[in-house]
Amino acid sequence: MDALLLSRIQFGANISFHILFPTITIALGWVLLFFKLRFNATGHEKWMAAYRFWVKIFALSFAMGVVSGITMSFQFGTNWPGFMETVGNIAGPLLAYEVLTAFFLEAVFLGIMLFGFSRVPGWLHTWATVLVAFGTTMSAFWILVLNSWMHTPVGFEMRDGVAHATDWLAIIFNPSMPYRLSHKLLASGLTVAFLLAGISAFRLLLRDRSEDVRAALRTGLVLAALLIPVQIVAGDMHGLNTLEHQPRKVAAMEGNWQTGPNKPLLLFAVPDEAERTNHLELGIPNGASLILKHSAEGIIPGLDDFVAEDGTVLHPPVAPVFWSFRVMVGTGLAMLIVSWGALWLLYRRRSVEEGLSKPWLYGLVGMTFSGWVATLAGWYTTEIGRQPWLVDGVLSTADAVGSVSGGLVLSTLLAYLVIYALLLTAYISVVFYLARKAATGDVPEDTTPRSVIETAPRAAGEVQ
Repeated sequence: MDALLLSRIQFGANISFHILFPTITIALGWVLLFFKLRFNATGHEKWMAAYRFWVKIFALSFAMGVVSGITMSFQFGTNWPGFMETVGNIAGPLLAYEVLTAFFLEAVFLGIMLFGFSRVPGWLHTWATVLVAFGTTMSAFWILVLNSWMHTPVGFEMRDGVAHATDWLAIIFNPSMPYRLSHKLLASGLTVAFLLAGISAFRLLLRDRSEDVRAALRTGLVLAALLIPVQIVAGDMHGLNTLEHQPRKVAAMEGNWQTGPNKPLLLFAVPDEAERTNHLELGIPNGASLILKHSAEGIIPGLDDFVAEDGTVLHPPVAPVFWSFRVMVGTGLAMLIVSWGALWLLYRRRSVEEGLSKPWLYGLVGMTFSGWVATLAGWYTTEIGRQPWLVDGVLSTADAVGSVSGGLVLSTLLAYLVIYALLLTAYISVVFYLARKAATGDVPEDTTPRSVIETAPRAAGEVQ
């Protein structure tokens, strides 16, 4: 039992579970703010009803994210002591900044956001929503600053094998941070967009014709249709940045073994590291060169360039990176087709009931958690693609692992997997349970506190 491999799998399992929930809360906080501002501007109850339903999903996701994040952080000490011993002077402050500027902000104002409807003025409740949404984004900012620095480390010097910061601005705004941050924030927006659309479609299938359901569905579809083209552009820019700083990762993503021009964009292949070739290739001629170099003659790096003279492989495992990248792109294309297709039907028919037939609604329900699939696939692409380094060019993964035995790591890994499977099943079940309860009218139709109503402008045409 290889302790290094098992520790990598264990940390991967922990972070895979954890990342699901911040991916929802980052964007859902801003969507809740949109609902609240629309209610403040129009006085229409549908926006407040949407807020009341979706704030429950936010609270559940936030709680799951906090618990799983605490569990994950312990592994820096138990499984990866070499990480903090080597780069703790940089990683420690960045993690502290996340706690000081984001987590405290969320913790203080989340209570007002969740329970302050009837206890505080409407304007204060709106500001609590603003600050919680801002806090979730700041949390993502600092975590991605650290993660990006691990991929493109700058602004430091090594003294006796320990990294010391020399330029904090360079560390924070490292070469890959803007691309990685924008890519992640857009991924969060798309995750929430399809969560909104999928759960709303589920409620429609249960014959819930509430105005807030239709409003949430339209919000999700419009958000998805707007963000997916932007994500495609951001992803292309992120890929070009990765090509500049981590060419071996791009070579694995493309399944390209020999450096050269006129490289095809492989739609399907079976990478074979033993033979250092691909089987059953199906690709678009010159596609990879055109995308990455914007020229058919563009030279694409090959994996064979990253093998030492003694035969040591210095590139990441090819198959996981190759396939996870295609899952991410494939899911993104499905998002594009579904969101644009559904909006086109709504535009033609002018109403949700007439525009979206049952097959479309079932399709949206099936896409409810598609953002999770794309997020995990993208995360695996970038993190496995960093191997064999933990901090690129500075600290290898093998040098950071602790002395815990493989058997002990395996036992805790199995326990984590069982618990996470149960928690994930419970989370998804609760989300659909809340939707079913709302659709069947088991929640009050109008529980908007007077303090909130009185601060909202009257709807147009309402008797004064």
